[in-house]
Amino acid sequence: MKLFPVTFAALVTMACVSAQEAVYPPGVTKEIHAAIQRGLEWLSRNQANDGSWRNSGGYGSYPAAMTGLAGMAFIASGSTPTRGRYWNEVRRSVDFLLKNADPDTGVISVPAEEGRSMYGHGFATLYLASVFGMEEDVRKQQRLKRTLDKAVKLIAQAQSSAGGWIYTPDSNSDEGSVTVTQIQALRACRMAGIVCDKRVIDKAVGYIKRCQNGDGSIRYSLRSGGGGRPAITAAGVAVLYNAGVYDDQPFVDKAVQYCKKHIRPSVDNTGHHYYTHLYWSQALYQRGGDDWKDYYRKMSRWLLKQQSRDGSWQGDGVGTAYGTAIALTILQLPYAFAPIYQR
Repeated sequence: MKLFPVTFAALVTMACVSAQEAVYPPGVTKEIHAAIQRGLEWLSRNQANDGSWRNSGGYGSYPAAMTGLAGMAFIASGSTPTRGRYWNEVRRSVDFLLKNADPDTGVISVPAEEGRSMYGHGFATLYLASVFGMEEDVRKQQRLKRTLDKAVKLIAQAQSSAGGWIYTPDSNSDEGSVTVTQIQALRACRMAGIVCDKRVIDKAVGYIKRCQNGDGSIRYSLRSGGGGRPAITAAGVAVLYNAGVYDDQPFVDKAVQYCKKHIRPSVDNTGHHYYTHLYWSQALYQRGGDDWKDYYRKMSRWLLKQQSRDGSWQGDGVGTAYGTAIALTILQLPYAFAPIYQR
C-alpha cells in the first residue's frame, strides 16, 4: 500500500475541522447554535441590576421563578459562577436568590411580587442546587448549603397529606404543576449532596401515580377528577425519570404513550406549549434513541421560527424571560452541561 505524506497544513486543516465539528453535539446545527447564542445574549442584556429576571405580563413578575429558569439556561450553556462566558450573570443571579431566601422559613421568594411562592421556591431551589457543586468559593458554597438545607426542609414541611404541593407552603393541598417543580428541586438537591428525606420523594411519586387516569394521562390534582392534561403528564414523566422511576413501571409507560399521542412540537393543543415542552423534551432526552432525534429535529425547527429578531421567545403569554429560558433549555439539552438534565 502506498502511503502519502501528510503536510503540516493538512494536519492543521483536519484539526480545525475536527474542532469545529466537536462544538456541536448530535442534532445541533450551526443554525441552532447561532439561535442559542442570540437567546443567551438577550437574557444577558435583560438581567436586572439586582441580578434577577422578571416578567411583566398578566401573570405577574415572579422574580424568583424567572431567575431560577433563566439561571438554568446559563448553566445549560456551560457557564458556572466562576467560569464560562456568562459567569457574571450566573454569579449575580445566585446572589439575588440567596438574598431573597428567608432565613427563618427557608422559602426563596420575593413576597411583594410572588403571591404563589412555591413556584419560585421550586425553580430557585433547582437552580441553586445545580450551582452548588460548581461553586469554588468556600464561603459562598457554605452559604448555598445553608440555604438549600432550609429550602429542602420547607419543601418537606409543605408537602400535603396526599403527597403533593400547592401554591403556598402552608395550605396542605396539592396540584400537579407545583408538585413536579418540588420533586425536581429535591432531585437536584440529592444529586448535589444535600440531604433529602427519601420518604418525601417516594410519597410524591405515589401522588403522581394516583393522579393517573386509565388512558395514561395525569390530571391536574388528585381531587379534581376528570380528564388528564398533556402538560402535566409530560411534566410527570420527566420528574418520574428524575426520581429513578422508568418505563419498566407500567404506569410510566402508559403516560409516555399518552404524551406521544397528544403532544406535537408545532401544534399547541395544551394552552401551555412552552411549559409542556420544557418537560417533554427532558423526558425524551432521557429516553434517547430515535424518538429523541426525531423530536429534537422538529422542535428545534419550530423554535427557530418562533425566535424574535432580538433573540427572545414569547412563551405561553407569560413573557419573554420565561419563553427564552425554556426555549434555551430545550435547545441546549444535547450539550448535557446541567446535571439534572443529563442521562
